[in-house]
This record gives sequence, structure tokens and C-alpha cells, in this order.
Amino acid sequence: MSTTTKLLLIDDDQNILITLQMRLEALGHRVLVAESGEKGLILCESEMPDLVLLDLKLPDMDGLEVLKRIRTINPWIEVIMLTAVGSIESAVKAIKLGAYDYLSKPIDSKQLKSLVEKALKKGEVSREIRKLRKQYKTLGAFGSIIGMASRMQEIYRLIEQVSQTDATVLITGESGTGKELVAQTIHALSPRQAYPFIPVNCAAIPTNLWESEILGHEKGAFTGADARKLGFFQLANHGTLFLDEISEVPIENQSKFLRVLEDHRVRRVGGDEEIQVNVRVIVATNLNLLKAIELNQFRPDLYYRLNHINIDLPPLRDRKEDIPALVQAFLADVAVRYNKPFRPMSREAMELLLNYSWPGNIRELKNVIERAVVFCEHKEIEPEYVKESLQERPTDPGMFSLAVGTPLEEAERVLILKTLRSTGGNKSKAAKLLGISLKTFYNKLNKYDQIKEPGPPL
Repeated sequence: MSTTTKLLLIDDDQNILITLQMRLEALGHRVLVAESGEKGLILCESEMPDLVLLDLKLPDMDGLEVLKRIRTINPWIEVIMLTAVGSIESAVKAIKLGAYDYLSKPIDSKQLKSLVEKALKKGEVSREIRKLRKQYKTLGAFGSIIGMASRMQEIYRLIEQVSQTDATVLITGESGTGKELVAQTIHALSPRQAYPFIPVNCAAIPTNLWESEILGHEKGAFTGADARKLGFFQLANHGTLFLDEISEVPIENQSKFLRVLEDHRVRRVGGDEEIQVNVRVIVATNLNLLKAIELNQFRPDLYYRLNHINIDLPPLRDRKEDIPALVQAFLADVAVRYNKPFRPMSREAMELLLNYSWPGNIRELKNVIERAVVFCEHKEIEPEYVKESLQERPTDPGMFSLAVGTPLEEAERVLILKTLRSTGGNKSKAAKLLGISLKTFYNKLNKYDQIKEPGPPL
């Protein structure tokens, strides 16, 4: 390790301080020492060490409290806890609070050297990632959304405007374009940011439980209702409720949902009391709601109530100039998440990414990058690490034939699975092409026992 590496020891045992200081200085580190939590925090703030070795038991404060305050001072400083044999449980709590690892006393020299080197390496990776994040922010980013395409710049301006209001927002766009991220950004920029952001996938709620999940229920309201349950509206009170795949709200429940939007009151299932709620609602869909209205699957009055402001996200194939910045961001994030060294994308691999059609949009790009980072063993990511994930798929249903006399149920099965494959595994798009709801589509897949159909993770 470099001699500029700065370590801080916080321990009230003079013998341990002297011994560890000598061992670590022999390894080439500059070592600061503190005999109390308060002195350690002062040094931590003034010196900003690369690594802290912190005793769990200190005379003036608990080691876990010192750890929390270090994380407040600088969340990027790695911390190794020093613990006696009987304090392993507290050391595990410390790791949950963000400590890198722990060493049990008496401290073994080889373990000390190994763990310190690993923690410092992680710190180096984190510092490199932070530099990279600053770089890609200059390429065009808005909160956690990345992109400098002209359509994205328009969306940034729209997000900025609507975030300061309580207007209901309808976010549209293909699967994987980042609709939830836009909703999170609106919430984060709004006066409601200190209150909950509750995301809900409407397609995942069984029809018979929709009212209970959204509005809540009282104890004994139905079989299995063993306790009162707050619905999503109450959980999101004063904050933001994000309802993804809004087209999947059962038609029989849409009138109740509309009433809550207009009256700002909920009545739990089995209850008589009307409860006032103060919730900002953002909804999203990858389907054409006007077509759903024509098919009598969506109420027109609910559509117009939700569509105060529409933010339509472009597919990745229409904003390919943003791919380099997105790749840089995902490379950085995945490297930190898996504690891997940052490896840049080679020019040839980037060309492959730029020439791909991205049927799964940003979500698919992120999955490709994650796989490449995990398996790459070279100094940079070569084409071989992305080529396998980039298998062009047709985007229209295509044509196929069936023998005369094929049973109707078998014909339906083949049609559904062929359509699914033609969309690259995009269930929402397949359901749309077939003219059925996503929930019906899932029911069909369950029936055919084909949940793990081919296609990219979406």
C-alpha cells in the first residue's frame, strides 16, 4: 500500500494502540490514534482517514454510536470493528450499520494485514467510482436519470415543473424505459420528499385483494383478516403513491379508485370511518389506455382524471447518444455493488452496444452491463463479454402455421408463446399485441406452465 494511506485507531487500551500502531506503520501506513470516541470523531473529521479501526467498547460512548457518526461525517470511510470474543453479536450489528468487517481480539497479524488491505482496496474502488460519477454527471444527468438527448432535456424540464405541484402525473413508455425512476425523481424534488414514496405494481395484486391492498381493511373484515391493515393510500400519506401498470386495476374497482382521487378519503374494507389522506398520485403504463377504453377495460373518466400531465419516455433505440453515459454509470454502480475494480468498456464492445436495437430498453442495458462486469477478467470489457447477451430479436409477431384440426387450446398456447418470443420476452408488449390484459396473459402462462420462457430479464 502507498505510504500516503492514512489509518485511524480508536481504542482506550494503550497496549492495543501501541501494538497495532507499530504493526500498521511497519506495513507502510500513516497511523493516527485516539483513546476515546470523541477524540476519534474529531480526528476523523479533521484528517479524513482512508480507514478506521474502531473498538466496540469505549469509555465515553458506544462503538456503534461512533460508527454511526463516522458514517455521517463521511459515508465512504471504511471501518473495521475491534471486538472481544463475547461481543461478536455487536460486531454483526456494526456490519449491518455499514462497517466493512470486524477483527476479534487478540488480533492476529496475518488477519490484520489481509483485512486492512481488502478494506483499503474497496475504498480505492469507491473513490474511483465517485470520480467517474462526477464525470458522467457532466454528460447530462438529472437526479438519478442520465441522458443528454434533446427529448430527455425536455423531460427534465417537465419533471422540474411538475415536482413543485400536486398534479397527478401519467408516465408512459415501453417496458424498461425508467418510468419508476422518473416517479422517484419527481418525489425527490417535491416538497413531499421527507415523506414516503410507495411504489405499487398493480399487475401483482390479485383482483379479489385489490380493495384491501389499496384501501386497507379492518380486523375480521373477511376470512384471514386477523388484524387491521393500512392500505397503500394511508401508507403513502403526505408522500407519493406510485402505481405502475395502472391499466391492470380491475374495471370493477376503478370507480372506487376514482372516488379516492377526487375526495382524498379512504374507507377500509369492513370499516365505517372515512379517513382523510393527503397523497400525491403518479401512475405509469406501457399500454395505450385509449385503446383499453375502446375495449371497455378502462374507465374514460378515470383516464382523464389521471392524465393531468403526461410524461412520455422515449425508447432507448431513439436516444442512442445517451448509451455511453448510461454505460459509464452502470459500470460504476455495478463495480461498487459487487466490490469489483472498475473496468472500462472497449471501443469494439461499445460499438456493439450502440448498434443494438435494445428491445428491453434501459433495463436490458443494465442487465447486460451487470453480466459483463461480473464475468470480465481483462483490464477492459471486450466484445466477448457483451456479444452473448445481444441477440437481435424480431419486434413484430411474424407469421407461423398450424395444421388443420389443431385443438383450439393448443392453437392458443402456440400463439401466445410465439408472440412472447417475438417480443423478446416482453410480456406487456405480447399482451398488447394479443389484445388481452397483462393479468390474463400471466394466467395463460401459468396454465401452460411456461413462466420461464426465453427472452431477456425485463
